[in-house]
Amino acid sequence: MRTILHVDMDAFFAAIEQRDHPEWRGKPVIVGAPPDRRGVVSTASYEARAFGIHSAMPSRTAGRLCPHALFVRPRMAVYQRESERLMALLDGYTPDVEAVSVDEAFLDVTGVLHFWPDAKTLARSLHERIPQELGLTASIGVAPNKFLAKVASDLCKPNGLLVVPSDPAAIRAFLAPLPVSRLFGVGKITRAHLEKAGLHTIGDVQAVSESALASCVGEAAARSMRALAFGQDERPVAREWEDKSLSRETTFDTDCADRTLLRETLIALVESVGRRLRSHGRFARTAFLKIRFPDFRTITRQRPIPEPTDSDRLLIQTALRLFEKAAGTEPIRLIGFGVQNLTDTQVPTPFQPDLFSPKPAPTQRRKDQRLDRVVDTVRRQFGNDALRRGVWHGSAEINEPEPDSGTNA
Repeated sequence: MRTILHVDMDAFFAAIEQRDHPEWRGKPVIVGAPPDRRGVVSTASYEARAFGIHSAMPSRTAGRLCPHALFVRPRMAVYQRESERLMALLDGYTPDVEAVSVDEAFLDVTGVLHFWPDAKTLARSLHERIPQELGLTASIGVAPNKFLAKVASDLCKPNGLLVVPSDPAAIRAFLAPLPVSRLFGVGKITRAHLEKAGLHTIGDVQAVSESALASCVGEAAARSMRALAFGQDERPVAREWEDKSLSRETTFDTDCADRTLLRETLIALVESVGRRLRSHGRFARTAFLKIRFPDFRTITRQRPIPEPTDSDRLLIQTALRLFEKAAGTEPIRLIGFGVQNLTDTQVPTPFQPDLFSPKPAPTQRRKDQRLDRVVDTVRRQFGNDALRRGVWHGSAEINEPEPDSGTNA
């Protein structure tokens, strides 16, 4: 039997602001647009949530609910740096780490449990080290699979640790009183269908046949839902380098329609991917963008890169071009960026040249490489705020080897 941990940071962005500004601790802190401008809340501290404030709420509404709240513009580069520190800490416990977003990860600790008295002791060690080393808190769920571990971490927020029993009967009893919305894939629309059929809790789903459930949600969804209702989830923890790809993504607490925040978030994700490419001595030949919308419809768009690269400049240009073509105007639930077709050498990839947009000259490439490594060094020594990028309005400099390709999931 596997042992999986789900680590979820508490009010991550707001907690970083309170850590970096001790005078804000214990006060309602809202990361997002100011209350006198159009925009939304990105993250709210637990003190702000007590006033009914939540992510994606219009900032003007949040300002009315809590006039004395402290509104802070997001510092995405800082949040990404702290995410990398967190992931490095997790890597010290097991090589099997799957980063789900900047503040959330699954760990498969099955292979390292022989170093510990039990799984709870390991989890407690991690739970204590996060505030010691990062000055932040996390909630940790421990369970036989990813679904149960995620449920456990949600239930013990903030700053909790919860171990789910491994006995099947105890798992059923643990899940039974929880609302159906705890099941993966059950959003507002699906929940409404289930509740109309009298299925309000996971225990209700356990009690009905798969055929009865299929009449509400369809056969495929019913099969998946029934398995989760009994605590069954066979998904493995995916290690990022096994598939010769590297990616970072973040899920917003509530759907985000603020295009400025979305672009800032995307650039921070790209810079994280670029830093990890350089630290591993790898070069990417393909970039891809992932977007998930409020209805859980997920799209990916990818683009070949003119030559294998680890350049932030080239990767950001590619990411922004993909974003502008794919994002539309809908709110976004999740955004991610990644690279694949990795190589250890920078041998140019054959492609059809663009008449008006030649690929970067060797001199420019060398300049970009030197600049990226200097920036990496400065940020390691003085923090990500020591150097910040200007406003990016487009990506016209990058070549277009061939049309975008992508999938809808």
